[in-house]
Order: sequence, then structure tokens, then C-alpha cells
Amino acid sequence: MSGFPSDTRPLVIAVIGSGPRGISVLERLAVRTAAEAEQAGGGTPRPVRVHLIDATEVGAGRVWRTDQDDWFTMNTVVSQVTMYSGDPDGGPDRPGAGPSLGDWIARRARDAGEELLGPDDYAPRVRYGHYLAHVLGTVAAAMPAHVELLPLNGRVTSLRPAAGGGYRLGIDGHEAPLEADRVVLATGHPVNAPGAFEREMLGFAAKTPGTRYLCGDSAADMPLGEDDIPAGSVVGVKGLGLSFYDVMLALTVGRGGEFRTGPDGVLRYRPSGREPRIVAGSRSGLPIPARGRNQKEPDYSHRALFLTPDALEHARQARRALNGSGQLDFEHDVLPLLRAEIDHVYYTTLVRRAQGAAAAEVFAQAHAKVLHEGGDRRALLMEAGLADVEPVDLDALARPFGQEVFDSPEDFRTHLLKVMDEDLAAAELGTLDGPLKSSLDVLRDIRNVVRQAVDYGGLLPASHTGFFHGRFLPVNALLSAGPPMARVEQLRALITQGVVEVAGPDTVFEAAPEAGGFRVGSPRVNGSERIAQTLIDARIPTPDLLRDTSPLTRQLVDDGMVRPYVIEGPDGDRHVTGGLDVTVSPFHVVDSSGRSQPDLYALGIPTEHTRWFTQVGSSRPGVGTLFYRDADAIAADALRPAGPVVLPRQATGERRPAAPARTSVREGEPA
Repeated sequence: MSGFPSDTRPLVIAVIGSGPRGISVLERLAVRTAAEAEQAGGGTPRPVRVHLIDATEVGAGRVWRTDQDDWFTMNTVVSQVTMYSGDPDGGPDRPGAGPSLGDWIARRARDAGEELLGPDDYAPRVRYGHYLAHVLGTVAAAMPAHVELLPLNGRVTSLRPAAGGGYRLGIDGHEAPLEADRVVLATGHPVNAPGAFEREMLGFAAKTPGTRYLCGDSAADMPLGEDDIPAGSVVGVKGLGLSFYDVMLALTVGRGGEFRTGPDGVLRYRPSGREPRIVAGSRSGLPIPARGRNQKEPDYSHRALFLTPDALEHARQARRALNGSGQLDFEHDVLPLLRAEIDHVYYTTLVRRAQGAAAAEVFAQAHAKVLHEGGDRRALLMEAGLADVEPVDLDALARPFGQEVFDSPEDFRTHLLKVMDEDLAAAELGTLDGPLKSSLDVLRDIRNVVRQAVDYGGLLPASHTGFFHGRFLPVNALLSAGPPMARVEQLRALITQGVVEVAGPDTVFEAAPEAGGFRVGSPRVNGSERIAQTLIDARIPTPDLLRDTSPLTRQLVDDGMVRPYVIEGPDGDRHVTGGLDVTVSPFHVVDSSGRSQPDLYALGIPTEHTRWFTQVGSSRPGVGTLFYRDADAIAADALRPAGPVVLPRQATGERRPAAPARTSVREGEPA
């Protein structure tokens, strides 16, 4: 097959995974093939056949499937979410021009009488699944005549090179393999083999009657019903992040309980009597704080002043002069610039609240000048009335209890509720008018520049593993990706009424054979120890190529068709990341010998650690996000004519990849 328009045999593309990443590639394939048809005039473009394959639900995938309960909620407001690569233009919904999630929900509310959500509300995941299905429907309807789209519900179990080129895909339930010229891996969240702690807990539960241990996964896929977890039993929950809230709701609202606001304005929980008692904990002892009340337009973009591509390049040049490597030390080269960005927004917002927009503009210019010149800002802060206001301390916010020891669970609960109330008050001020939440939102707004520092071995191995992954990412996740305020208010009500107990900082989870259950407690909260019959790990597993239990991944690893990305330092130190190794855009998969495979691509979560923050599940209206550009790059390359391929530099097996190319900082990514 030559791949030119005179061919009669179709170019066959298989997209494995039809969650947001797979649908995004499909949407751009539709846009580009429509352009091909238009450019062909009266001629006939080469035929294209696209197989869209998903093991769970074609058009929504596993995480967003449309049969899940509606208390599992997104953590991005609906106006900031779109799967179309262009905004509506007055015509029908179609690839390249379609509504945001918020606009689509508003239309459905008008036309079908469904619940209306405002632009700054948060949708249930199931509604996003229906939106994804709508997008797929419009893509299918708009495919040009020379393109055939074939959805296929099945699990791909093998992928091997075909004798005449391309690949043969083995699929459960299908005797004959599917043949494809080009394949896109967009397989989403993995299910990992249990680690040491998980194996210990599973082993204990297997030999201890009446106990159960649930490994980390999407809460919608966990057995959380009454037959699995009896009413009145004690449930330990490891982790207080986003998935904790999902588990919490499944065990309360999912058991028939209700939240109601009383005449005094206080939210209370009305139990059904079918709930278990929840005892939860984490290292910090702090449930992930609330997102600020959204005040930003969908196309809002924070203009970075300190953590810029130019600043990173300057730091790389300094590192090269020092040790011959452009790899950065995150703590010393990147974090000070990020902190300056956060402080600048924080102090400027404080001035705007106290003195108005004009005074804030004057202050911002003077403050930026002092920071750029490395001067002392104390006089400027004093003049602005901020002499006694400390800068934002990310570590203190993420670990608000420090090393304090609490006399009793009641003592800790009092402190915890105070922290939660202060956070909710800060969140209510908003993401533009609230000094704290607007400054923490910088962590989201500036992710693309952080990516430029981190991706493709941009950090020294020790810095990547020690500081970036070990210290920064937990703090960043806790402070930048929280749930809606309503979820935190619900948790507060459950804590107040004794349905949920947070054990405290440095929570210990362990088997307690003598008690016939799992011990949950904080060494810093006297009297906090509880015995649980069920222990749930409410942490989403981190992607790890070598622990992924998928038959497809196992086969690809065993056959040497994929390999984990390895960061190599200037002194020969190495770190195996666990992320699937891919080239720079358009993300060709790199095999075990370091060769790029030009007809095999990988996108999204499987490539986490090679690239950073790949779990983004949508684009933003009016903004050319990296989510959209990644999908378009793969679509363009997958449609290329057959012939020699100029491989990206990473594919040549060089010892350490070059720093990634710069990208615009005017990019917003939902989270």
C-alpha cells in the first residue's frame, strides 16, 4: 500500500480506548479527513477506515461510562470543559465546531427538561459520559464519504507487527485478528498488580473471616454495596483525596442518606440507617481542600511573569555550564520561580481587595520589578499595608497540623473543622477575588510551563524522584485539584454528626490479627485507634508500565514493543519512571531497543512520568490547549502518506533526550 490518493485499499487506523483521549484523536481525524475531501475537489480521496475500540463502553470508556451513579462528580466547572476542537459557529454540532459541556447541558435542560447547571457548576461524571457519547455521535454523522468508522466493544489482548507491515490486534471474543496500518494507544487508567502493602492486606483479608480489603481504583468500580460492606460496620479509608469523596458519597448518599440545609442555614446529614461508620486518614490528616468559587471565564489565561520558558532556558544554560547537562533541579531552579508567581498573585489580590484595581495595578508593577531584580520587597509591602502578611506557605497549607499532638479525637476534630471552615471561607471569596484561592489557582494555570521543566527527563534523576515526586507533587495535588465546595461542606456535616471520623496526621493502616480486623489510627491523636472490618484504598493507582495487569500491556512489554522511560543524569545515575516511553509529538512509541515505531502512538495516562499531568480529560473552550494539540498531532501523522518517516530526536536512542520545545503559556487545561 503506497498511501496516496490513487489507492483503493483503505488506510486502517485503530484507536484503542474511547475515553476523552481516544475521542479527541477521533475528532481531529474527522476534521482532517473532511479537509482532505474538500481539497480533493471532484476527485476521490484515499479511503480511510477507523476502528474505535473500548473494553467497557465505546464513546465513554471506563471512568466516564454512562451506567455509573450520579454522585460521582467532576472537579472542573462545566463551562471550562469541551471535547470539540473549535467553538460553535451557528451550524450543527460537528467535528471542529461544537458546544462546551456547559452549553450542551443547558441545551438539554431546555429541550429535554433535564437538570440545568450553571456555567460554574460541577457535573456528575455520568453526564460527561453522555456528552462524550454525543460528541462521538456527531463525529460519526459528519465523517466524509471516504471514511468508515467502526466502533467495537472488546478488550484488545495483543498487538503484534504484521508480516506485510502494520499490526495485528487480538481482541477478546473475536476469532480473527483485526489488521491496522496505524494504532493509537489511549488506554487510560491502569489496574496495577498489588504492591507490598496491598499484598499484605489482601493476604490478611483472605485468611481473616469477616474482613475485606479493596485496592485503589475508581470508586464506581468498587464493590461498595450493603452486601459487600454491611450497615453499621467500620470502614477504614486510606487517602483523603478526590477518590475519598467518591467513596464517602457511595457509602452515605448511595445508601439512601440525604443532605439538607436547615432553617439556620446549616447543612446536615439525614442518615438512612444503612450506612457504615467511616474512619479515614492520610499522611497530612487533611481532606483535600475545596476549589475556589470559579470566577474565571473559560478562556482565562494567567500571564506568567517569573516561571516563563525564557527563565527555564536561562536555568538550563546555567546547569549546562555547571555540569554539561541542561537538566534542572526542581527545588532550586523551578520552585523559586513558581513561588514568586504565587506570591505575586496573592499580594496583588490583597491590595485590590483593600484599595481597588488602580492601586493593585501600581503595586503589581512595582512588585514584579523588585522580584525580577532580586531586591528587598519589605518596604513595598509595608507601604501597601502588608508588612505583617506572610507569603503563601504551600507546605504549611498542605500540612496544617505540623507536628502537633492532640489529646483526643475530639480535640483533633475541633482543630480539623476550624481548618476546613477557614478553607471554605477562602474558597467562597473566589478564584479571582480571593487572595488564597486565586494564588493557588496559579498551580493549575501554569502547568504547561512546569511541563516544560519536567517532561522527557527535564529534571536531574534525584530531583525528579526526590523533590518533584516525593515532595512537590503531593502538595500540588492537595492544593490545586480539590473538589467543589459543596463536597467539603458535606464532609463537614458528616464529621460533625459522627458518620465520618478523620483519624489524624500520619495515619497508620495495618492488619490487627488479635482484633480480627484492620487497625486505623494516628500516632499523634491519643485514643484514635479503631478496628475496621473493611479497608479501602481510596488512592488512584499511579501509572506504572511494569505493574499494569492489562494483557495487552503485558504482551507489549514481554515482546519488547514498549519500554518504560528512563531518566539519565550527567553522572550516570538513572531512574526508571514507569511511564511508557514515547517520542515528542506525535508521540511514537519507543521499543526496548530505543527505536521509534512510526505507526504506533501512545497518548495520555500510559505516558505519565515521561510527560507530566496526562490525566487531563478535556480541552477548554476558546483555548488551543495541549490536550487538543496532542490529539491533532497524532491525527495528522496517522493520516500521512506511506513512505520514509523522519523520526523525532528521542527515537534515535540517544543517551538523554533534549529538552522539549517551548509551547505558549496561553494555555489552560481543565483538571
